[in-house]
Amino acid sequence: QDNDALPVTESTDNCPPCSQPTPSRRTQPDLTSTRLYDSWKSLIPTLVMVLLEYTARTLGAPLQKTPLALSLCRSHTCAQKCSSIVCLFFDHFVSIEVLNCRCATQAQVLVFHGLFPMSPSQPRMAVSVELLAFYRTLFERSCDAVNALASALHTHYGKVIQEPFRRSLSQAIQWFDLLQVEVKRRLEGALSACRDRVEAERSGSRSASTSDATAPEPLIPRERCASVLIQRCPACFGGLAFGRDLSEGGDIHVATDGNFHHRHRQSAGDSPHFYDPSYFLSKAQVDAISDHILRSRKSPPRPHKSSVPHEAIDQCESSYEAADGKKQKSSMDSFDDTGVMALICRHDIPLFLANIDTPGEQQKYSVALIDHLFSLLPPRATVVTLYDVGCVLSRSLDQYNILPPTITKRLHFATTAMHAYGHEWACQLEYNPRM
Repeated sequence: QDNDALPVTESTDNCPPCSQPTPSRRTQPDLTSTRLYDSWKSLIPTLVMVLLEYTARTLGAPLQKTPLALSLCRSHTCAQKCSSIVCLFFDHFVSIEVLNCRCATQAQVLVFHGLFPMSPSQPRMAVSVELLAFYRTLFERSCDAVNALASALHTHYGKVIQEPFRRSLSQAIQWFDLLQVEVKRRLEGALSACRDRVEAERSGSRSASTSDATAPEPLIPRERCASVLIQRCPACFGGLAFGRDLSEGGDIHVATDGNFHHRHRQSAGDSPHFYDPSYFLSKAQVDAISDHILRSRKSPPRPHKSSVPHEAIDQCESSYEAADGKKQKSSMDSFDDTGVMALICRHDIPLFLANIDTPGEQQKYSVALIDHLFSLLPPRATVVTLYDVGCVLSRSLDQYNILPPTITKRLHFATTAMHAYGHEWACQLEYNPRM
């Protein structure tokens, strides 16, 4: 009976071990990656002039065989450090002795002779600049992965190298591309400075000639669009005559719309900042427009004369999802960026884009894109903007002080031809581009 009163404990010998928690996936760069990124970032600006020297020396000329010993010492009296580096070329690889001193770093010696290091400090391998340039051109046409290039070189070399150098090759490709971007940025800066000097000289000569004339005419300043717009579409923004009335069609035609198929998954995390976006508006710029719209909507709507009854625009607003900023078009649980808002010209060339980080397509994205476009246009340029709910956005700009009058008086909205026939008849009479 005493034994019956004792608690019975089951043996735990056959119990499965407790499952260990699965480590969460890292979504931010660790300390090692950050230090490597900082080393590359500080190295790239020091290679710009060396790459330009190599390009000027070899442009249009047949490739020369690289010497087996490389140096860039200009005084020939420096104490030099010798390193053996495996260099990859189109058809072969070879071990080359690299001598560096206080005249030039190891990376500068390599780039001067047409080789790009695979590591920012103490590299053991380098790859031909011509091979990297060829891969970059090939990637723009076929999107070949780095794995494909590494495996192809590994096979082409006869598999003599056991390590397939995929990771180091991917770093070289990434940072050589950033070096090309830095060269292009400096080139554009120099060209922009030259354009400004030419314009200043022309303005000075015109003012001097008019001051000497007996009956001087009023000097009209020469106006032109920002160089970034001219580069993206010279047909739309390369002219010098602006100020065409909106009733006659305006000077520039653009269109804007959202795409919710280009999304960014939260679990993918963030990488270090590699590129300064030239097409995408920053989140701070879009959020500033959002805050301004919220402040403007707190004031009562101002009276205005509308050619379309408010009832018709209300019906259009309820008919289209794009007019409902709270309509969830993509899950915010899995994605932090749910889509992309684009602004294109009449030739279907993308001008600027903005990440959509809300469930629906809110007005702040289109307003931010339009406001940014006008900041790069001459003060007399007029713009016609096509938007699937252009009638709703046009009424909002009339009712609230969202955009300044200097912009709204030079801006006219129209609905896109595909969406126009879904609008109310009264709206079509005003906003349909085909009527």
